[in-house]
Amino acid sequence: MKIVFMGTPEFAVESLKSIVENGFEVVGVVTMPDKNAGRGQKLTKSAVKIYAESQNLRILQPSNLKSEEFLAELKSLNADLQVVVAFRMLPEAVWNMPRLGTINLHASILPNYRGAAPINWAIINGEKVTGNSTFFLQHEIDTGNIIYNEEIEITETETAGTLHDKLMFAGAKLLAKTLKSIESGNYPQIPQSEIIKKIGEPKHAPKIFKDDCKINWQINIEKIYNFIRGLSPYPAAFSEFRNINTGEIIGFKIFEAEKQIESHALECGKLISDNKTYLKIAVNEGFIKIKQLQLAGKKSMKTEDFLRGNSISDFEIA
Repeated sequence: MKIVFMGTPEFAVESLKSIVENGFEVVGVVTMPDKNAGRGQKLTKSAVKIYAESQNLRILQPSNLKSEEFLAELKSLNADLQVVVAFRMLPEAVWNMPRLGTINLHASILPNYRGAAPINWAIINGEKVTGNSTFFLQHEIDTGNIIYNEEIEITETETAGTLHDKLMFAGAKLLAKTLKSIESGNYPQIPQSEIIKKIGEPKHAPKIFKDDCKINWQINIEKIYNFIRGLSPYPAAFSEFRNINTGEIIGFKIFEAEKQIESHALECGKLISDNKTYLKIAVNEGFIKIKQLQLAGKKSMKTEDFLRGNSISDFEIA
């Protein structure tokens, strides 16, 4: 079974590695074009390209997935199946090309959390379980027939970063299982419409923009805590300090926090600190204790390091 793999970030590398190590024939790897990144705007390769080069795999980097040149080159690979992991939306001319179709690995239990940010939204929404799904691509995004899915627990302290890694490794194994089933010709295809009839309207996972990441300190402690975890380490939940003396507004991101459920009569957003070891923010039903943060234009730091150079008595939440 000849396979073309499509993916770009680190999440996709483990899946490609699993395909290679399970002995499948990868006739081509499609990934994003190299791009300028960092302060020096150095031309940078995708994580998938770096791994593909290490395995001497044929690499395609189209800027336009609908171009005749790319479509001709893709067709010449004569793939039986295409595998997509963390790539961009494909035109029908691409996903409908192989004789067996195109499958996708998605980091949720479909049909729940269709969309660009399933890992983030599962934590933000306080889910206790998520997982991976493999399915066949069709016209509407993340709606094709499900082949397999596998659940993964979300722990109380899980962040988007730690869950990403758990799903990345588990997903690579699920993908290998899926490919072996397709190769044998014995695999399920479960229409998502059948599942929706049982569970009702599925939850969504739209792309997250910067403006979506600002913390509302007026909502309850569980929602704030889940919001911070679900956006850590990227794109990161943020808030703003106001310097009481100068009026300056300073943005800051929170990467790690704890929740302390406790009764109090303080105003939501009130800063509490000993100016040495801890920084807490009063919220409904308790406090959010900040353990790691980053001021705008600065490096990420532990709270203790932040307090060495800043007096909390000079700040309030803007």
